[in-house]
Amino acid sequence: MTIPRPRSLVLASAALLALLALSGARPYDRATWLLEVFPVIIALPVMWLTYRRFPLTTLLYACIFLHAVVLMLGGAYTYARVPLGFQIADLLHLSRNPYDKIGHLFQGFVPALAAREILIRGRYVCGGKMLAFLVICVVMAVSAAYELIEWLAAVMFGEGAYDFLGTQGDPWDTQADMFFAFIGAVAALLLLSRAHDRQLAQFLSEDK
Repeated sequence: MTIPRPRSLVLASAALLALLALSGARPYDRATWLLEVFPVIIALPVMWLTYRRFPLTTLLYACIFLHAVVLMLGGAYTYARVPLGFQIADLLHLSRNPYDKIGHLFQGFVPALAAREILIRGRYVCGGKMLAFLVICVVMAVSAAYELIEWLAAVMFGEGAYDFLGTQGDPWDTQADMFFAFIGAVAALLLLSRAHDRQLAQFLSEDK
């Protein structure tokens, strides 16, 4: 199954590569940048290699692109120093830069759509309630795995991992991160399920 969408994917991929190079030109900390953008470095070639066998919906590609931008911006400045975060903090009168919470919202939002797409197209589950439950379970597992990676970085690098952790002195940062991922997953299901279903219908009809 091949869905003609090569030009848009080529342009989006070229834009991502350009933004990746820009974010890595003079990052605040090179090691932190690499850790933050590593998912982008892995995801882009994987999506190209699997395109003919398992192309994704346009909606999911667009969300992955936005998530990658969030990751690269966080990598360039480190999450605690992203200027947009300071602007949000001033607007909402917050005591810390909240940009990392935006990252964790996307960490729930985008994997929720990815999990939903795989579960529906593979016909692994029947029933909307069970589908929503499993999608949220997948998102929480992804979030927990990421927090374990942060814990491992802290164990291995000590204070050198401070910028990657981005806790900003919050003792409940891990729990808050997972909660924001949960919010992102629920938001994706509530806001985009119908639009996602419309795009998935094309794949489901061709898979019969």
